Amino acid sequence: MVVTVAAPADAPPRPARRLMAIFVLLGFSAGLPFYMFSTVLSARLAKHGLDIVLIGFFGWVALLPTFKFAWAPLLDAFPVPGLSRLYGKRMGWIITAQIGIVAAMVAMAYTSADTNLPLVALLAVLLAFWTTTLEVAADGWRIELAPTAAEQGPLAAANLWGYRTAMAASSLVGLTVADRAGWVWSYLAVALLAALPLPLLLGLTPAARDARQRAGALAAGLAAVVVLLAGTLVVFGALGWVALHLATAAGVTAKSNATVAVLLLCLVPFVLMAIALPKIVRLPATAWARRSTWLGPYVNIFWRFGYRVLPLLGFVTFYRMGDVLTLWGVKPLEIAAHYDLTTMGIADGFVTTPSSMAGVVVGAALAVRLRMSRALALGAIGSALGNWIFVWLWHVPPNPVAIYTATAVDQFAHGMEGAIFVVYLSLLVNPRYAGAQYAFLSGFAFLLPRLLQGAGGDIVKSIGYDGFFWLSGALSLAAVLFLPVIAGVRPRDEETP
Repeated sequence: MVVTVAAPADAPPRPARRLMAIFVLLGFSAGLPFYMFSTVLSARLAKHGLDIVLIGFFGWVALLPTFKFAWAPLLDAFPVPGLSRLYGKRMGWIITAQIGIVAAMVAMAYTSADTNLPLVALLAVLLAFWTTTLEVAADGWRIELAPTAAEQGPLAAANLWGYRTAMAASSLVGLTVADRAGWVWSYLAVALLAALPLPLLLGLTPAARDARQRAGALAAGLAAVVVLLAGTLVVFGALGWVALHLATAAGVTAKSNATVAVLLLCLVPFVLMAIALPKIVRLPATAWARRSTWLGPYVNIFWRFGYRVLPLLGFVTFYRMGDVLTLWGVKPLEIAAHYDLTTMGIADGFVTTPSSMAGVVVGAALAVRLRMSRALALGAIGSALGNWIFVWLWHVPPNPVAIYTATAVDQFAHGMEGAIFVVYLSLLVNPRYAGAQYAFLSGFAFLLPRLLQGAGGDIVKSIGYDGFFWLSGALSLAAVLFLPVIAGVRPRDEETP
């Protein structure tokens, strides 16, 4: 396959098939590890008999992508030595992240006895970090290539096809292999799947044509990857050690309810930005805060939308609530309902893919053909139904038809909702800061849902699995209340410095 990676921002209105194929591949690369540090990990911990509250704490690993805005500007501003010279800045980071994903997954395989939970948590965080880094690079590239809804629809659909297909594949392989050969082989098998896109990515047409240039750049790139992988291990290990000791000193245990403290801590950067909003809207183009490499992309969001950014952020917070909470709660529910891992894996592997792909196609078509507010409303209603189907699953006797039906409804609904949401967020982004701003908005969209995900164990103990899914569906549907306010929101034009 011959594809020029460093594609110009003014791509043709109809994306080429090869470009769509690349975004299917990138979606697959990002979706494959996601289940392994979220849904499959929660099943693994549940099988090892961990308390549901402690499993909920592991759900907070998924909070890391919420804060991808902290390092997203680095991906926009700095290339990976060697690799970016060969493949372009975006693809250099994508290849680096892909290697990090495989390394973290292999490490998780050899800690799958779950006897050292702090180490398991560290490796899950590293897997989440590299998965998120891949998404940031791919999202930035996608938005640069397709700035309009008509252009975004096909690329967003292609990316989500790959993403949701990979999630189904990781669940099918991860759970069925674990049922027959144990968790070590389960994670190794998925790590092998994660490594498959690497030769294809490396086979894209390099910018450097000379063989000696390519060899030197590739050697420099691999050395840079090793340094980056080792550096992230040290940084996250040190942060984890500090966090663990602070939690111990504060008396936090598996029986503690840390939700409020975590919520307040995570909201700090967003609250500070909201407090500064009156000053931000008056900043001239020459102000340092608007020109800063690190802060400028995020100040630009608040400056362009002004006070209307507050209901807009409220909307994105609620919109994906059902999808995120389902990802955490569905496997513990199915295990508690006495489904075996093989049946669960077959449901995810053979039902999820066609259902979610159909949902993505419908969602992308709705986003392109309908007024965006109507498409978003349909997505929210579908998401609520996708959650409430598990209330029915909880109350019927365990049987394959029931779990296959619930999985199909869930995946179609959330595939449709996800495609609409990706197009909507992409249209809010300023193409000048594509990667950073999409990282900020999509990260904020998952902040509250993933905080509630971490408290999922407490919620289930209080109101049961049926109450949990009634609540999660209702929260997703609540996003509709914001639509009359945000339907006409448009960014103001930027002045020239």
